[in-house]
Amino acid sequence: MIRRRIKGLLVLCIAGLLILTGRLIQIQLVQTETFSKHNVNLLEESVKQRTQELVIDNGRGNFLDRNGDLLNHKKVSVLVLFPFLKNMEWDMEAVSTISGISENSLKNALEDANKPFAYGEPQPMELTPSQMEKINKLEIPGVFAIEKKFERTEILAEQLIGLTGENAEELKKRYSNKDLSEKTLIGVSGLEESFDEFLLPEGKSKLVYHVDGDGAPLFGINVKYVDPANPFYPVNVRTTIDKSLQEKSEELVDQHAINKGGLVLLDIESNSVLASVSRPAINQSDPYSGSGITNRMLKQEIMGSIFKTVVAAAAIDNSLDDPTRLFDCSKKINGDPELKYNYGMLSFTDSFARSCNRTFGELAKELQKIDKNMLEDYAEKLSLTGKVGWHGEIYHTDNFKQLVDEDKGRVFLTEEAKKDQNYASMSGIGQHEVRATPLAVANMMATIARGGKKEMVRTASKIEYKNGTTMVTFDNKALSGDTISPYSAMKLQKLLREVVVNPNGTGKWFQDLPYEVAGKSGTAETGKYENDKQLHNKWFAGYFPYQNPKYALVAVNLDVLDTEGGVNLLFADMVKMLYEYDKGLQ
Repeated sequence: MIRRRIKGLLVLCIAGLLILTGRLIQIQLVQTETFSKHNVNLLEESVKQRTQELVIDNGRGNFLDRNGDLLNHKKVSVLVLFPFLKNMEWDMEAVSTISGISENSLKNALEDANKPFAYGEPQPMELTPSQMEKINKLEIPGVFAIEKKFERTEILAEQLIGLTGENAEELKKRYSNKDLSEKTLIGVSGLEESFDEFLLPEGKSKLVYHVDGDGAPLFGINVKYVDPANPFYPVNVRTTIDKSLQEKSEELVDQHAINKGGLVLLDIESNSVLASVSRPAINQSDPYSGSGITNRMLKQEIMGSIFKTVVAAAAIDNSLDDPTRLFDCSKKINGDPELKYNYGMLSFTDSFARSCNRTFGELAKELQKIDKNMLEDYAEKLSLTGKVGWHGEIYHTDNFKQLVDEDKGRVFLTEEAKKDQNYASMSGIGQHEVRATPLAVANMMATIARGGKKEMVRTASKIEYKNGTTMVTFDNKALSGDTISPYSAMKLQKLLREVVVNPNGTGKWFQDLPYEVAGKSGTAETGKYENDKQLHNKWFAGYFPYQNPKYALVAVNLDVLDTEGGVNLLFADMVKMLYEYDKGLQ
């Protein structure tokens, strides 16, 4: 009986030892880099326990403006100190003299340190090139003057550039064939998401030293520089954003109290985004709270009278723009007397300049009788209903999109609505179900300014390797589908200019600007109310200079009272700013 029990215990012990051995084999030989469901890299974690490190660059690719300046990060020349300095003699006086930091400040900073740090973090003191050179010539172990990459506290074009974050589940879903740490940052919005596969890090650049259990140097005070040493990575995405114009645009949007809305500025020749501002801004402490993460310039909005440009284009092509015909602008589109905007009898041109709803409600009904798809066809010809961001085949991706967050626009939601005359008239003035993104509206203005040539909008011109050579180029590409004729574009150009030069035009505020402006205003009813007063979307979209078009600009203020301005002043100040900017380049 006793022997049987002893044998049983031996069997249990042997089984336990076998299980333990198997577990050790699993941990130390089989799953050393992908342990548990979280894919923990045990080799990395064990090294971390024996080292202290300062990451200089996380290895993720960067976004540059069109001139090559960093947009989402900045590189700062900083003084790096290692905590073992507090337990040894070193030439603190020399470092203090060169840097201008008092010895007491250096001592205090080290006293509180248990890992390497850049002096002054989170707002590190910046060293001059001369200071860096002198400090590094001292060759003090644990003291370094280096260039370190920091995230900007205020990222320019933040919604366009987008956010990154850690998401192990999404990382595995996107890159199941790649061996990546679950703490790898991935793009979750904007261009960070669009270009994510190209921006993934090859590894971090860092300063490392080995420590014992108490944090003391394990192999002396040798600090090693660790770098992926790949001349091609990380890559840089060269955007079309102009950093200087972006900074000034954001200042002007905030100066004119645009709390919901923003602007988009296009270079007409290259059809590229020079500046894009969306408000509200992202809450940096809690990015996913509120709607700050949403890029309003890529979201469909009620556009109001801006859509009359589409109706005008269709009317021109269908010979409904007879200059001798007069429209009764003393009436609303439903035939009731117009008390607030009683303009009397107006021609087609004057109706466009003064934005008479009756005229364009009537024209929309006539056009829909000719062809129930007429308004939709012309909205598509002017790039309002399709996605306008650059897309196509690059590298090993069949349908790459620069703007993954972009909405499509629309005119009608149902086939029945197209046949309804009341819906047609409401659609003709940009109400009912008509929607478009500010980016698409800017592209419409650029298309008209180019004489009807319809192109994709670029936000990036190329992807560059680390050494500066080009990986991918995003060339100008035509948007698919029909477009308006050069003749129709010329007629629209004159109409858009008339909005400004007409003494009663809705753009008369822009007559005295240094650049001649052509454009269209829009005030759209939203169906939202505040204290029993309806909120509106206020727009102005246009291009300039009129004779030699260079810029297309859309400014929009969303969900505001009809009496609230902002958009016209913002548009005017942008024109003045761009005029001065161009003068400075001459």
